[in-house]
Amino acid sequence: MTEPDLDPAVDYPLSVNRRDLLVTPTGKPLDAITMPAVMAGDVDAADLRITPETLRLQAQISEKSGRPALGANLRRAAEMTALSDERVLQIYNALRPNASSRAELEAIADELSSTYHAELLAALVREAAEVYERRDILATSE
Repeated sequence: MTEPDLDPAVDYPLSVNRRDLLVTPTGKPLDAITMPAVMAGDVDAADLRITPETLRLQAQISEKSGRPALGANLRRAAEMTALSDERVLQIYNALRPNASSRAELEAIADELSSTYHAELLAALVREAAEVYERRDILATSE
């Protein structure tokens, strides 16, 4: 599906002006997420997670509003939705200064790229490895 061309002045906020574009990860429209639906058991935890498509739409709004860094963060977040919460936390911890070697960070980047097709996240981890190396804050194998 092609991403619609959004106009921040007209379409933002999406939850008000473009509800037609917003669905849950299970495919329910945003309007189906109501308290009566929750009480009836028609809404579960998966319905409350954001979709990668919604994050990419938010990224487009951000970029068109002159906030390219926020847009890039939202695009990486869209890629991150493919990872388990546990794996996200493992990678987060691996990115702490002195926690990982260059090879370990490169392996994470390769995994992100090959397993999850998360090229933006892989590039971020590779950039972190380069910066950590310059700042001498990579883990050593002692």
